[in-house]
Amino acid sequence: MSAERSGPATALGARTAAAVFLPFAAAYALSYLFRSVNAVIAPDLVRQFALTPGQLGLLTSAYFLTFAAFQLPLGLLLDRYGPRRTDAALVLVAACGALVFAAAPNAAALIGGRALIGLGVSGCLMSGMKANVLWFPLARLPAMNGWMFFAGGAGMVLATLPVELLLEAIGWRGLFFGLALLTLASGLTVLRVVPERKEHVLREPFSAQLAGLRSVFAARRFWQIGLAALTSQATNMAVQGLWSGPWLRDVAGFTRQAAATHLLIMALATMAGLLLWGNLASWVARRGVPAARVFAVGMGMFLVVQSLLVFGAPVAPALIWIGFGVFGTAGSLSYALLSYDFPRHLAGRVTTALNALVFTWAFVVQWAVGGIIELWPVVDGRYHALGYRAAFGVFLAVQALAFGWMLLDGWRLRRAHAAA
Repeated sequence: MSAERSGPATALGARTAAAVFLPFAAAYALSYLFRSVNAVIAPDLVRQFALTPGQLGLLTSAYFLTFAAFQLPLGLLLDRYGPRRTDAALVLVAACGALVFAAAPNAAALIGGRALIGLGVSGCLMSGMKANVLWFPLARLPAMNGWMFFAGGAGMVLATLPVELLLEAIGWRGLFFGLALLTLASGLTVLRVVPERKEHVLREPFSAQLAGLRSVFAARRFWQIGLAALTSQATNMAVQGLWSGPWLRDVAGFTRQAAATHLLIMALATMAGLLLWGNLASWVARRGVPAARVFAVGMGMFLVVQSLLVFGAPVAPALIWIGFGVFGTAGSLSYALLSYDFPRHLAGRVTTALNALVFTWAFVVQWAVGGIIELWPVVDGRYHALGYRAAFGVFLAVQALAFGWMLLDGWRLRRAHAAA
């Protein structure tokens, strides 16, 4: 493996490693909190603004739309200016979005604020991953990315029962004013604490940057992994970030606090999964087992868990959502897997290209689930269980097709290499 692709050969000192990793991890935790919080505050928004399921889906998915729209420019910015300056500037936009959301007088303003938040946090994870590529040896990349995802899981945990308890004290508007201040502090911390690795700032012309981006999208390996990963991750995010909460109240029949408790359990399971997959992939790779095999097994299990929801299996909701959290995060390995196949100077463009697809599809899933649920009548103030099953079933089928193609195409390539 070339030096261009292998990353730094020596380990960092603990202080430098912390300065590189922790500010990005904290920003990503806030990003995930923003992504997931509507699963808890949805009843307040529906009641105050008389939102239909489709409107609720559109409002919440506006985060994904602007997040996705900025991913390709983000990759160019990360590779040209580095993660520190890029992320710090964007996080300040998220702080402004939180203020707009907190003060929103109507649904349109809510959507605008949510869209600004999505744009502002669009660089949190990718900046952290780019910093990992620049500062840590490639052999540690799955584990470092796993810890970054783990930090996001911490944000998801905060967006469950802790948010529900805060709502009783300060309401959803007070919550978002507080989040605006925390987000501002996070951006300033990234700017002041993270060191700059100037020798890796890209100097190639813009035309060459675009050519590099085109080479990413032209690579067969990108699509082989990417389609399965994006359909899996997008569904996981869309359901966890909104529809899991209403499902627990409408289908399982839980109170708000019981639903928030189950969301907390799922968030803790998600944290465990985010930490598990990267470290497991690194562990098996040292023993000669491809990390791609771990990736495939985890995503296959995620399909099984979703089938329990779609077919109404008589399984305790807590067990289903624990499985959803653990196995739904296996797709996060795709970022490290793709980093193995492209030069290091393309790292920002590779990860953001995949992220653009993931978040675009997440926007579609989160909005479309609401539209499908709306086809069934509301019963006693609850959305119909058949609506949830139909909506989740549509996107389970899409995932199964992408997963099957990944396995089939990989098998064909292995046969072709063996015959060559």
